[in-house]
Amino acid sequence: MTRSTKSATRTRPTRAETRQRILDAAIEVFGERGIAASSVSDVAAAAGMTKGAVYSNFTGKDELVLTLMEEHAMQRLTAALARFAEADDPRTAIGNVGAVLIDAIRTDAVWHRLLAEYFALSHHDPRTREQLRDRRREARDAVTRALERVSDNAGVPLPLPAPQLAVVFFALSNGLGIESGIDPDAVPDDLLGNVLALITRDFVAALGRQDE
Repeated sequence: MTRSTKSATRTRPTRAETRQRILDAAIEVFGERGIAASSVSDVAAAAGMTKGAVYSNFTGKDELVLTLMEEHAMQRLTAALARFAEADDPRTAIGNVGAVLIDAIRTDAVWHRLLAEYFALSHHDPRTREQLRDRRREARDAVTRALERVSDNAGVPLPLPAPQLAVVFFALSNGLGIESGIDPDAVPDDLLGNVLALITRDFVAALGRQDE
């Protein structure tokens, strides 16, 4: 193998890097033009790749959108759990979760617009609606498992069954994200944390009694 061949081999992006490059281009294109007005060709051009490269990693535009949603939800979950775990007391932990989610609302306004648009697009397409439902269930299931671990480790019951509480978290985050996009002043930075504190008041109190 020649030196130039070795160099080309070393600089070729991995499949994971190519996939992430496509996703980064997709969120940029969809955010600027909207989902309906964008094509796989647009995403490929923004990523500096061929359309075939996109199709070798994703089946099409729907999978791109759904993957973006799933990964975004997992990133939020990971960040929220990390901030929850680092707090010294349960009240601060709940406030930390609210702060993470509010920060995501502020910085990821594009994502909320895309979620609303894709939901509207899926309304008259049973296959797309089913795909969206399945991906959202997967994301909620991950949050449900995380909530159950927190409850089990603390030995304190949650204020609602974990699957229902996961739905509430998603609904609050997404709903406030849309409201913030319409009118940022309507959603104070501490609003979500205060609402979560109200919902989990008895849970936080029980945790506090354990530490006394």
